[in-house]
Amino acid sequence: MSELTLFLIRIAYLAILWIFVLSAISVVRSDMFGARAPSAPAPEKRPRSQKASKPGKPGKPAKPPKQRRGSPTQLAVTEGSNSGIVVPLAEAPILIGRGTDAAIRLDDDYVSTRHARVAQSGDQWFVEDLGSTNGTYIGSVRITQPTTITLGTQVRIGKTILELKK
Repeated sequence: MSELTLFLIRIAYLAILWIFVLSAISVVRSDMFGARAPSAPAPEKRPRSQKASKPGKPGKPAKPPKQRRGSPTQLAVTEGSNSGIVVPLAEAPILIGRGTDAAIRLDDDYVSTRHARVAQSGDQWFVEDLGSTNGTYIGSVRITQPTTITLGTQVRIGKTILELKK
């Protein structure tokens, strides 16, 4: 083999090695600090004469949707290292994970950066696994699609248990 061929093989080997090292660093960085979320668009500016109103009814302010009596109002961490954290459901959808963009940030080695989401559809609340490594469980059943939860239903994420409460 000529000296030039051997030199080119060494350079190619080093390039492949550096690509591997940089990709490993990228994965570790995104796991530790979270994925970059796109910045939110700037809110539209309205003239002061137009207040928040329903379409077609100028001058009347929009009313928040009425909650039924006995419906959940908060999501609480009941067990785990972050026990005691409570988030109002008015902030739905609620992102749960280790990332900085999560509404409930869990310090648990078994939780992904963007692990699960709790959202509302009509009068029902759903929990959805966002493709986490270790899964999201309701009781002892791992969920694979958005699943309805009610008051007192225990949702396990890693070593942490969350519940809907009044």
